[in-house]
Amino acid sequence: YIYLESMETTYMSKEVGGGFQENVIPELTQIAESNISFSNTDKLGGAYPTVGSTWTMGAMFTQSTGMPLKTDNDITLRNEYIESEKAIFPSVYSIGDVLNDAGYKQVLLIGSDGSFAGRRNFFEQHGDYEVIDYNIIKNQGLIPEDYYVWWGFEDEKLFSFAKNELVELASSEKPFNFTLLTVDTHFEDGYVCELCKNDYDDQYANVMACSSRQVYEFINWIQQQDFYQNTTIVLVGDHLTMDSDFCQNIDKDYQRTVYNAFINSVVTTENIHNRKFTTLDMFPTTLASMGVKIKGERL
Repeated sequence: YIYLESMETTYMSKEVGGGFQENVIPELTQIAESNISFSNTDKLGGAYPTVGSTWTMGAMFTQSTGMPLKTDNDITLRNEYIESEKAIFPSVYSIGDVLNDAGYKQVLLIGSDGSFAGRRNFFEQHGDYEVIDYNIIKNQGLIPEDYYVWWGFEDEKLFSFAKNELVELASSEKPFNFTLLTVDTHFEDGYVCELCKNDYDDQYANVMACSSRQVYEFINWIQQQDFYQNTTIVLVGDHLTMDSDFCQNIDKDYQRTVYNAFINSVVTTENIHNRKFTTLDMFPTTLASMGVKIKGERL
């Protein structure tokens, strides 16, 4: 399960369903076209965000549980709750809980501090995830002690570490759920890494294009591994971008949506267009893509 920071279908060209004149994420577009990608229109599209899902932790909670992360209108109080040491939404039954009960080994890999915004708390408490973050990677000596860029370390390193983790997970007899979160495409303007090209006048467009290429390469690598045959890959944006000006010239009547693609799903469907759905729906849809039988097709 790959959360793509701030990734929208909007960044595609109008020709295929996006809101831009020029497609800045052609590889992610190809993935969506070649696999199952649900759309709100008759072209490529995506999911609507809801209240309680418009920032990263809110999005991860929403997509994992089918519920909005809404504890209090005061952001400070909300963050204090989810970052505290007490039980976080103990009655909530998430994807992590479902798979933990089914015997899955679960890992969350992120290139920033896992404790920020309560991510470590939530994933450890709901699914017994092993959370590998910037601090763990540094303590393991995989990056220099004084290394810190952007939010911790960049996605080029994230995908390199992810390959090593996947090889190790796949060597076990236990089924696994490997979840990761990209970060280079965070607002404002994104992080320019060594792999970024200068194909566009806008820095954020160049970062998005770089992310698209890196994700595509990572997916291709997975598809060459022995474990791929029995593995479903979910690609999804966490939320719409909060960048101040990247989407300012989008047509006013264009509805911006969150990117999604399901690769190697156990089940298939042709009912992918003109679907009105939100990121809440990722919860049952992800489980269904793995072959889980859900009574009434909803959770």
